[in-house]
Amino acid sequence: MKFSSLWEFSNPTKFISLSERVLPSLWILAGGSLFVGLIWGFFLTPDDYRQGSTVKIIYLHVPAALMAINCWLMMLVASLIWIIRRHHVSALAARAAAPVGIAMTIIALVTGALWGQPMWGAWWAWEPRLTSFLILFLFYLGYVALWEAIENTDVAADLTAFLCLVGSVFALLSRYAALFWSQGLHQGATLSLDKEENIADVFYFPLLVCIAGFVFLCIALILYRTGTEIRLRQTSALLARQGGEHVS
Repeated sequence: MKFSSLWEFSNPTKFISLSERVLPSLWILAGGSLFVGLIWGFFLTPDDYRQGSTVKIIYLHVPAALMAINCWLMMLVASLIWIIRRHHVSALAARAAAPVGIAMTIIALVTGALWGQPMWGAWWAWEPRLTSFLILFLFYLGYVALWEAIENTDVAADLTAFLCLVGSVFALLSRYAALFWSQGLHQGATLSLDKEENIADVFYFPLLVCIAGFVFLCIALILYRTGTEIRLRQTSALLARQGGEHVS
């Protein structure tokens, strides 16, 4: 597929047609990957010699945290497309991704607390990565609230796009805070090109399967929700048109 042809899917009808074709496969891939990855990770891997069975939270925490950040970055790309090209599908895709990102952020925060309590002796610590991640969560809530507060879709898309630009700073900080501030309690990168920092293969491979499952799941949810947003917009436009005809 040529890059120029990708813009064809800014047409709502073509986008919905594409999503309906790929969604069944994405649901199967997501369900299969999560089933295999979580069973493999929670039941077929050994306890860590330092963290014990607590380390197995990694199979939920790391994929959720990655997708929480990447959902926001996807919203950033969609928002930039809206600002530059004024494609309504991109604005609706960004709106559709926000609740998915909120869910991933909540999973990451909760599992992080469950993991941190036995490791640090506290459910929460105001260290760089956790703080920036919490701020990202607040930006998610603000993004959704701003969409709901403004009736004009184009105005809401403009304002939320700029909010997304600002929030992207904290999305990047959430990803790289452990590198910027070495004094933080949070561990370094779980997945690393440095073999000395990367986790052992016995944990690494099931984690990759879990990450793949979360990726497929988030893509499927965003496509499904974007299609729903498009249909709602089309329905609203149709009802407004019919109301105008009755008035005239």
